[in-house]
Amino acid sequence: MAAENTLSTIDRRDLDFQLFELLRVQQLAERPFFADHDRETLNAALDTAQVIAAEHFQTHNRKNDLHEPSFDGKTVTIIPEVRAALDQFVGVGFMAAHRPYDEGGQQLPWSLLQGCFACFNAANVASTGYAFLTIGAANLIGAFGNADQKARYMAPMLSGRFFGTMCLSEPQAGSGLADIRSRATPLADGSYRISGSKMWISGGEHELSENIVHLVLARIDGAPAGVRGISLFTVPKFRVNDDGSLGARNDVQLAGLNHKMGFRGTTNTLLSFGENGDCIGQLIGQPHRGLEYMFMMMNEARIGVGLGATALGIAGYRYSLDYARQRLQGRAPDNKDPASAPLPIIQHADIRRLLLAQKAAVEGALALCLYAAHLVDIEHTAASPAEKQQATLLLDMLTPMVKSWPSEFCLEANKHAIQVLGGYGYTRDYPVEQYYRDNRLNPIHEGTHGVQGMDLLGRKIVMQGGAGFALLLATIRADIAAAADPLVTPYAAALEAALQRVEQATQAMLPAMKDGRLALYLANATLYLDMLGHVVIAWMWLRQANVAAAALHNDAQRDADFYQGKLAACRYFYAYELAKLDYWLPLLARLEPATLEMQPAWF
Repeated sequence: MAAENTLSTIDRRDLDFQLFELLRVQQLAERPFFADHDRETLNAALDTAQVIAAEHFQTHNRKNDLHEPSFDGKTVTIIPEVRAALDQFVGVGFMAAHRPYDEGGQQLPWSLLQGCFACFNAANVASTGYAFLTIGAANLIGAFGNADQKARYMAPMLSGRFFGTMCLSEPQAGSGLADIRSRATPLADGSYRISGSKMWISGGEHELSENIVHLVLARIDGAPAGVRGISLFTVPKFRVNDDGSLGARNDVQLAGLNHKMGFRGTTNTLLSFGENGDCIGQLIGQPHRGLEYMFMMMNEARIGVGLGATALGIAGYRYSLDYARQRLQGRAPDNKDPASAPLPIIQHADIRRLLLAQKAAVEGALALCLYAAHLVDIEHTAASPAEKQQATLLLDMLTPMVKSWPSEFCLEANKHAIQVLGGYGYTRDYPVEQYYRDNRLNPIHEGTHGVQGMDLLGRKIVMQGGAGFALLLATIRADIAAAADPLVTPYAAALEAALQRVEQATQAMLPAMKDGRLALYLANATLYLDMLGHVVIAWMWLRQANVAAAALHNDAQRDADFYQGKLAACRYFYAYELAKLDYWLPLLARLEPATLEMQPAWF
């Protein structure tokens, strides 16, 4: 069997199901912003993404991993295929596809575009990172920048001339943004002199674009301590003249490349700002509101992280599924004839378990990521303040799980893909080990798994007096009520029972927060994140099963196997995964203090 991955890494049939049958994104054309689109134009965008991903990104995924960027003290060298692939991405307009026409965009729904982006992530997550970081940075400038910043930086980013980064972490601070030390000193012309260091900056230095626009968190001299004193600045690699041409090199220096386990094709950098006292930046928005602005990009990025983790899980699943159908090994347990032909390993129950676990994880995660992206579309085109407020609240509630559940459990799916291939899966001759290494970053970046747990339990569950949590439960219950098909009602009943238990456990935990025992309340926040994430994925599977059951009743014989597969994966998730609530919920409800009571000296 050839080791090279020539498969399309995204199952287009499932992508069509998720977008057009489950979310019905074609109905977004009823909103004025999307009125020029229909199923034909949306399909065309997906077709284009699949072709470019397969022909220009997937073809250098392995080479990108084996020949990671290098730095000779002056220039970062990246394999030429990366630039060629990004030129294709930019050339068909994907960089600005979601933006208004007057900004060079195509006004495509964000949910549809995330389906396109899944194709690129699955094909080559490292090369696509440069483009996706730029899109996020441009969106932030578009939301909070002034007219000059939009013209000087955002427009060239959307056209692909400039690329962008987000610069939050510092060597001494990591995720603790309250402790950042980067400084911004006001200058007479309204600009700022920036100084400090930033660590783990993806795309921080390269020769892929004319310029790199860094979005940098720093403290203005005299600012309050903590996160309330952080501001946000545009800091370009090259200063940009009023006519759009490039000026002098700004005082932004590459201090070194970080060499990672995965994502090897994306430069990851330590940057030094103002070593020579001549790094100039411009304030975005108002002073001391930088973290608020950055979190707009972070929330968007967290959906992107979840989608990227999902896409890598899908790529591993599809490769291991194809392998299991072709690989001949072993015989049925009740076959004692050693002379009989070996079976394809997909005939063995444990291989099917590994494949079902992958299918349940990756297709459930894809449903969640696209659902969140659909909420972004509703939020941005809401017909009323109430509709916008509800979409925003539900999106805020879901974001920690959208980022973290795929990052944790699609990584587990990648582990299962390696297991399906056995010893071959552990070698670099096959792509599944790279998918695992690439995916291992996702539980860490854009807020670690533990940070997302604290955000969910410490902020989102109690925000607005619990309004977000109540809205999530009510939204899930609306889909439970709609699940009337006999093939689906047992799952609806099981999910309702799970919701009641989640409510009880959460109510049992809340007094600790109200009494000021915050450390105890948050001690098991990561487990709460996993638990509620499983409930949300069970909801996503109920939604998929409901559509599949209806299709089968409508005599969809041509796709009967596809829809039966959806029902089987739903059954697996409820039997094998939702059952884990029996472990999580009692532990959470009793506020188990083992981690708090363990003393550092005892390790």
